[in-house]
Amino acid sequence: MAYQPGMEAIASNIMEQTLDAMRDFSPEKYAQDDVRRALAMQNRDIEAFAALLSPAAEPLLEDIARAAKQETRRWFGNGVALFTPLYIANYCENHCAYCGFSCHQKIRRARLTMDELRREAGAIAATGLRELLVLTGECRAASSVEYIGEALGVLKGYFGVLGLEIYPLNIDEYYYLRTCGADYVSVYQETYDPVLYENVHPLGPKRCYPYRFYAQERALLGGMRGVAFGALLGLGDFRRDAFAAGFHACCTQKKVPQAEISFSFPRLRPAGDITAISNAITERQLLQTMLAYRLFLPFAGITISTRERPAFRDAAAGLVATKMSAGVSVGVGGHLEAAKGDPQFLIADGRGVAEVREMLARQGLQAVMIDYVGV
Repeated sequence: MAYQPGMEAIASNIMEQTLDAMRDFSPEKYAQDDVRRALAMQNRDIEAFAALLSPAAEPLLEDIARAAKQETRRWFGNGVALFTPLYIANYCENHCAYCGFSCHQKIRRARLTMDELRREAGAIAATGLRELLVLTGECRAASSVEYIGEALGVLKGYFGVLGLEIYPLNIDEYYYLRTCGADYVSVYQETYDPVLYENVHPLGPKRCYPYRFYAQERALLGGMRGVAFGALLGLGDFRRDAFAAGFHACCTQKKVPQAEISFSFPRLRPAGDITAISNAITERQLLQTMLAYRLFLPFAGITISTRERPAFRDAAAGLVATKMSAGVSVGVGGHLEAAKGDPQFLIADGRGVAEVREMLARQGLQAVMIDYVGV
């Protein structure tokens, strides 16, 4: 759990604040009257957020959904941004007990060349998408910062917005990738429970809890426009992890007010030879979690991934989601021809870009292909 050589420590106490708040969070103490009070508020505080995440909120889900939909339309109108992920490598030096990319998984490892990257980018851009999320496994040796920077240099010729979901970096490295074309960074803590975190990360640099925790803050100090937060729901107690991720993001937003904050809600999925999911979170509970975030931080982006089945994603788009993926491959490449490397997990929604756009149009929603223009 300790910092390893080369890992940058920054002066911040947000981790301590988050862990203290999570320890004090008792979901069972809230009653439906607490939830109704939270719904009646205009500016909801952390106590209201906690009530909205509690079991007492589940019977009031329809009321919560109506309030969340109003906030979504007030802040984001009818637009839902579309993007797709592009895995450019799947080498990993971490042993994560739940992940298909874990270094102990016997999978095909691969890394795209720049020529392969151009072909993949051309195929994705031909669908009309102008936002791309670039992903790698967590391995500096196989996917160096310089390699990622070179890839961004190629990709910015095809896309207007580029996100990164890679291993955590130091401030100067984030600054370098920002100059190469990256706009935002997604880092998921997986679980905010330090004991569970240590148990499911027995080997590798990811084992350092605080270095991962402060990745978003370092990214913003490195000039990134936005950062995304989240936990792997179902790995631990989903209510406590969701509460901690929201608290973490709120504190970061207060410290860096100009930052664009967003959330993703990945649920555990079968991956490689990992099929058992012990702490399953239901779709209803997942929706409750998403709605609670919208009411707590109404200006924050909310992404719904292809881990979820189409019907659930369609419903989330109509209520709370502001961004969703389409035409997804979670293997290395896979947008133009067969994936070069094996996937990280199994997706549940394989629809293409045109199908997702049609679904949004049927709901009176607008597919937004790009929501930012750099100058």
